[in-house]
Amino acid sequence: MPVPSNAPDGGRGGGPPRYSTVRHPLFARFYARLSRVSDTRAGVGEHRDELLAGLSGRVLELGAGNGLNFARYPHTVSEVVAIEPEPHMRRLAAEEAVQAGVPVDVVPGTAEALPVKSESFDAAVCALVLCSVGDVRRALSELHRVLRPGGELRFYEHGVAEGRPVMSAVQRGLDRTVWPRLFGGCHTARAPLSEIRGAGFEVSGFRRVLVPARGPALPYSFHVLGSARRG
Repeated sequence: MPVPSNAPDGGRGGGPPRYSTVRHPLFARFYARLSRVSDTRAGVGEHRDELLAGLSGRVLELGAGNGLNFARYPHTVSEVVAIEPEPHMRRLAAEEAVQAGVPVDVVPGTAEALPVKSESFDAAVCALVLCSVGDVRRALSELHRVLRPGGELRFYEHGVAEGRPVMSAVQRGLDRTVWPRLFGGCHTARAPLSEIRGAGFEVSGFRRVLVPARGPALPYSFHVLGSARRG
């Protein structure tokens, strides 16, 4: 599938655009089912609606997964370029894109080297993706690069259990051992809010939410939902 760009080198210089394929065939199929259940039964669908409300213009979505955000974009969005490196997930996302109410182009690419031109998007969206990227700092630097000055970053991510030392210790132990291997590179103890601020974004508002809202807290239950601006 060709990578869209306003420049022959994807806006980055040095030849044709390149991307790495991320393959998690078993986890991708598991997540495709789990994500739909989480949307309807764990409140994630409502969080997605809140995440995307009021967006407009040209939007880049990082780590589109199986495309569950696409139908929720408001009609004020003129185009969504959705980056997804995992082949099975990308195929599912392409199916969802056909049914979306706004134009969605699903393309291969990785968070650390986005195949798009600098300062070419009005907004960017990252939803449940920073937990699994190889280099969070570089991924956020790329989002900063592709946003126009003043552009908005919407984020919905899970991470470390703030203020819960026992749970955060459990999370760190899982991240050092079995969790990333079992769950497609996912980490439970990252600190997305601190990373976003460290990448030069000005956080304009956020709230912490538990997923699911009721029931026992699990290592992946601690989410943050909010927005930030590129300075």
